[in-house]
Amino acid sequence: MKSYLTLAQAVLEFGEFREDRTGTGTYSLFSPGELRYNMQNGFPIVTTKRVAWKSVVWELLWFLQGGTNAKWLQARGVRIWNEWADNEGELGPIYGKQWRAWPTYEGSTIDQIARVCDEIISNPQSRRLVVSAWNVADLQKMALPPCHLLFQFFVSNGTLSIKIYQRSVDIFLGLPFNISSYALLLSVIAQISGLRPKDIIFTFGDAHIYSNHVPQMREQLSREPMPLPSLRMPLFGKLEDIAKFRAEDFVLDNYTHHSELKGKISV
Repeated sequence: MKSYLTLAQAVLEFGEFREDRTGTGTYSLFSPGELRYNMQNGFPIVTTKRVAWKSVVWELLWFLQGGTNAKWLQARGVRIWNEWADNEGELGPIYGKQWRAWPTYEGSTIDQIARVCDEIISNPQSRRLVVSAWNVADLQKMALPPCHLLFQFFVSNGTLSIKIYQRSVDIFLGLPFNISSYALLLSVIAQISGLRPKDIIFTFGDAHIYSNHVPQMREQLSREPMPLPSLRMPLFGKLEDIAKFRAEDFVLDNYTHHSELKGKISV
């Protein structure tokens, strides 16, 4: 995971200090390049601090079930969306809604995840294996417009790769979560499609470190990355099966990491 640290170092060294909507302020670089991980080399998860793996899994399962109410996560001990939820836990038509039930002007919905899974199997050389969460008509209804707003799959020689575009990325708190979440998504979709997960590639717009996270980020940069773990998943053959599983069913073997580093979320 040295490339993650290289990105963080670049933002600290060359980032422009900018005021932001939260009032915290960030050091930001625009389009600082890609992060690329080959899943054959181990499951990509940050090791220079502890990443809350069960929260990663529960959030992805929630997205894949079309969830948009934080109470489902809260019931499973996950509080990462609390700051944006209203008193009833509602977040508006965020990721899960757009992934599984994108509304059309005709009044119906499109299940983008189901459609892309079908297309990966039936037309693997397609250049249209794309899922988008950036629904312009719904942005004002969302508690937080999507940061990781689009991803595309690529099939080659029995393997499946994914590329993600993030318009905005919080390098200290958000990106470690994003890396592991999309690596898990790739693993899930690959299994459904009968393929092997291969590359996960991130590209960014505004890559930033909040000013109140700089000390923690510098602490991370002083730490040496550890070997990557491997992922064990339950066997399933179709997308509908995902609702049967719990976070405990997705196991990281040999996940070794440095101690936890906390940071306040800017809302």
